[in-house]
Amino acid sequence: MEHARERITDPRPDLTDPPPPATATAERGLELLVHGVGGTTPEKMLGDPRTIRVTGDDTAAVYRRAEDVPESAGGAGPALAERPGEGPVREAYVWCNLTSGNGTRALWLLLLPFMVVNLAHWMRPSTERPGRSVRFYGLLVRLAALTLTVLLVAAACEVALDLVAWQCAGAPACAGRHTWLTFLSPTLSGGGWWSPPGRRLALAALAPTLLTALLWYLSHRTWSAYESHRPLTTSAEPAADEGALARPGFWYGRRLGARLRAAHTAAGLLTVAAAVTLPATRFDLRPGGPALLHLLGGLLGAGILVWACVAVTVVCRRGRSERQLDQTLDRHLRALPLGALALLLLAVAYACWSRPGWQSAGRLPGDPAFGAVMLAQGVLVVALSVVARRLHRRMPDPRAAMRGLGGPAVALLACALGGVASGGVAQRVADWLDGTRASITGPPVTLTWQASAIPPVLAVLLVLIAVLARRTARLARAERRRVRAEHPGEPEDPHRTRRIAHVRAMATLTDRAPLILAVGSVATLIAGAGALTGALATGLAPAHAARDAGTPVRTAAEICQTLGSWLVGVGFLLFVTWGRRAYKDASARRTIGILWDVGTFWPRAAHPFAPPCYAERAVPDLTWRTATWTERTGGRLVLSGHSQGSVLVAAAAWQLPPAVRQRVALLTYGSPLERLYGRWFPAHFGPAALAALHRDICCWRNLHRRTDPIGGPIRLPAGHGTEVDHEPLPDPRAYGRTPEHPLPAPILGHSEYQEDPVFVRERDRLLARLHPDLPAPRPEPGRT
Repeated sequence: MEHARERITDPRPDLTDPPPPATATAERGLELLVHGVGGTTPEKMLGDPRTIRVTGDDTAAVYRRAEDVPESAGGAGPALAERPGEGPVREAYVWCNLTSGNGTRALWLLLLPFMVVNLAHWMRPSTERPGRSVRFYGLLVRLAALTLTVLLVAAACEVALDLVAWQCAGAPACAGRHTWLTFLSPTLSGGGWWSPPGRRLALAALAPTLLTALLWYLSHRTWSAYESHRPLTTSAEPAADEGALARPGFWYGRRLGARLRAAHTAAGLLTVAAAVTLPATRFDLRPGGPALLHLLGGLLGAGILVWACVAVTVVCRRGRSERQLDQTLDRHLRALPLGALALLLLAVAYACWSRPGWQSAGRLPGDPAFGAVMLAQGVLVVALSVVARRLHRRMPDPRAAMRGLGGPAVALLACALGGVASGGVAQRVADWLDGTRASITGPPVTLTWQASAIPPVLAVLLVLIAVLARRTARLARAERRRVRAEHPGEPEDPHRTRRIAHVRAMATLTDRAPLILAVGSVATLIAGAGALTGALATGLAPAHAARDAGTPVRTAAEICQTLGSWLVGVGFLLFVTWGRRAYKDASARRTIGILWDVGTFWPRAAHPFAPPCYAERAVPDLTWRTATWTERTGGRLVLSGHSQGSVLVAAAAWQLPPAVRQRVALLTYGSPLERLYGRWFPAHFGPAALAALHRDICCWRNLHRRTDPIGGPIRLPAGHGTEVDHEPLPDPRAYGRTPEHPLPAPILGHSEYQEDPVFVRERDRLLARLHPDLPAPRPEPGRT
């Protein structure tokens, strides 16, 4: 990145743009290729085994074929000026290491709920201009994200403090099966120094404290490695219809990131402090308890509550500032986590105070805490739904997923993932410590009720999947007639026809995702509300609570509790196994990288502990490369993006200065810009924003197939669509055997767009509409 900055002001030749071949490159033009999800190699992108990195590092870089780099710059081929008629010079921007690098990336699986709730922030409905409702929407998502941090740390406290230190270490039978707990057992250790309950809790608090510190460290470290790259600054203010992605500070949110990181770290530490303080305070409140400890416990509890309010205030204070680079850090920001750490140390000292007669029995008071978190999450999701619905009504978008309620549904999904993960870890640890539950009580009943809610939700989803399968089969039968009509005069091949029709029908399932999420969200909300009500009303596990009910109810409760516990256990084991395999296996790690390619495109605006945003590195890279190359050469440049790469090149085009935008063209293929991003993120990729992008750049062409489950047309408003969207490419390229295709042509779906002859033809047309130094005249609307 520093190398890119130097090229703006330093006229000396470098490896990327030496003066002699720059003129020839400008005449031929430049095609900057950007790959999609899963990544690839520069050799495959450029179709040449000999490539040279011309700029960048091991994380993300731009490559050229060796023969396209002149001998004076280290290449092996002749100068570019000797081959002016070979088409554009091709460069490949490879960014896959941003999401699928070394084995430690497998640990990002633990941050899945944080990533999902961060997506909810960007899924708000589109509006003409930001207002109170937009700010309130962002506030609600940030508060929901804060509850996930509290839930994660509370789950760690449940495992370490309650199950291990309080229950198992306090039961001789359980501690005897685990020799590493002998020194904590009052019976087995002979009354050792660590055996009193308060000191056991103080020692166990080290685990959730280290977890919180690890999350803070990863967030701070990944910010420096991925998101600290300054974008190309422009003085022009973006037009109102361009959206937020054209704002200069969109890809650089240092201030908000630091503020949220401090607040969430403080919230995690305060959760541990409360888990240590509350049991000791309850014991000190007994009749005849020490007055001094009573006073200290009250002061400490008040301090934790006040500091928690301060942390919530910091989260609520303000959101992102995108109209300028958000570089200035808030004053006294470090005081927030340091103050929480000081309260935690005081809580540990308070718990370690000698209390004769204090013994651990039953569970720690965790049910109210988990119930309060679930209730807060439900209220926040409902309020978020109301705000999102109001925003959607102000500016209706018929293509928006779930009529503007995609954000609340995704936020609810994040809360459900956090709750299931918490309950799964707690139940698996309890089974490991004492599977018979003869010596320990086990996790809170709230977590058991959460697990019992999983089977009903899955049953609803299975019914929905069956309905969708039936509709897909019906659509496949209808597609057979269309396939036969598209190939008149050719011999009929029923198997071939069925195969093509089936692939087309399956590709439409992407458009059914809003229905699946809507039904799943409603079922989850109802089941979660029922689980919370049952836990708080009965204080018993579902099977015990339904013991006196009728046979059908009792049987259903027992089945849900048993099956839910089994599903949570299997899911937890699969999760751990997948993470372990991804740590050792590069191919499995690449699969996880595909998930992050989609989920971590957006900056961390709601949760600072989410996986890092790779676009805050990739978009500045592409913007700097495009702007500096066009400035130095005055040549023609086509930004060519496949799949997720098309989203990156569109985001980079928004960040370019207006004068540079008019000198570049976009070529997108297999693009989810409208089909996924336009529907799920209408505020940033809605019709108005995409139409403004088409207006500001010189020209744009989009390729897609009916068999592609990801890519689709851009669907610009009337008068623009035919200029951007090419008619669907035939797939397969030949129905039967032909002289050009003597062997059966494969069904390509989402891959190999560059191998289609239409790709080269459309790219050359874009280059023909670009001219060095002067932008090409735009054609009349509706003409290609």
